[in-house]
Parts: sequence; C-alpha cells; structure tokens
Amino acid sequence: MYEIRFHGRGGQGAVTAANVLAVAAFREGKDVQAFPMFGVERRGAPVTAFMRMDDRPIDIKHQIYEPDVVVVLDPTLMEVVDVSAGLKPGGIVIINTARPASDFKAKFKNAKIFTVDATKIAVENKLGTATNPIVNTAILGAISKAANKISMDAIKKGIAEGAPGKKENNQKAAQAAFELTKEG
Repeated sequence: MYEIRFHGRGGQGAVTAANVLAVAAFREGKDVQAFPMFGVERRGAPVTAFMRMDDRPIDIKHQIYEPDVVVVLDPTLMEVVDVSAGLKPGGIVIINTARPASDFKAKFKNAKIFTVDATKIAVENKLGTATNPIVNTAILGAISKAANKISMDAIKKGIAEGAPGKKENNQKAAQAAFELTKEG
C-alpha cells in the first residue's frame, strides 16, 4: 500500500488534490481511497487530506499515520504543524516553495526532499489569484515526478475528470511542476 498525506490551508485545494490523485491512480488500475480531515472549516485554516492506493482491495478505513509521502501546499504550516510526523524512513517530502530542497535537509533528515514553486506556476496559469493561488494541480505534477507511482498522463486524465474548472490550465500547471520539481 502507498499512502500520501497532504497538508494545506483551506482554499488551496488539498482535498481536491487528494481526490484528483485518487482518480488518476484508479485510471491506472489501483484501488484507491481519498478523504479529508478538517479542523476549523474556513479559508486559511490548516487542512489535512489523505490518499492511499494499492494493487489489492483496501479494507482499512482510518487516516494515514505513517505516510510514504508528505505534501506541503503551504510552507508556513511547517512552523505550526509537524508535517513529517510518522513519515516512513526514506519517505518523500514535497514542499511548495521557491527555496531549494537542500534548505530543508536539516528539518527532514531521513527523507527525500523535493521542492517546486507551485505558487508561481498556479499564478502563471491563472489558477486562483496572485494573493490566493490554487496550487493543488501543480503539486500533482510534483507528486508524479517525486514518487514516480502515477504517470503524468494519468494525472492529466484525473484533472480532466476531477478538477472543478479550467481543466487545460490545471493540466499545464501539473506538467510545468513535473518539469520544474527538484530534489535536494
């Protein structure tokens, strides 16, 4: 089983990202689950979403405590949430930031770290606004590259099926993030 935990803020699209990623994995023949965990349900509040996939039927029905991948849509969350809690040794951390992945080596000692400026990509593709970009589909391209478990073709199909609007812009954002994601 392969498990991914998303950390974002309300309005960034963490829940939609988990759902679209599940659609993409399903299209590649995986059994999938995607679900959110909400605290205070308001724009800007911390949100956690989960996605798991497997080649066999998934029978468990609980949140993900030991993810293979942690996705951070808003790097300021790392100051208030232990985003790496339970991350499997050698797991992957993907951070939406303009900073290089090497800047985070001390924080995530036993992980592979990837960064991508999903915010810039979202703004360039007119996803949200400059002050409130929606970075979820861009980060899906980063997940495709970093985890190498779901193809970009499947991600694009998942976006076509599951993104609420601007499907072409969202697909371009995912492709750009795939190309610009860097490992530290």
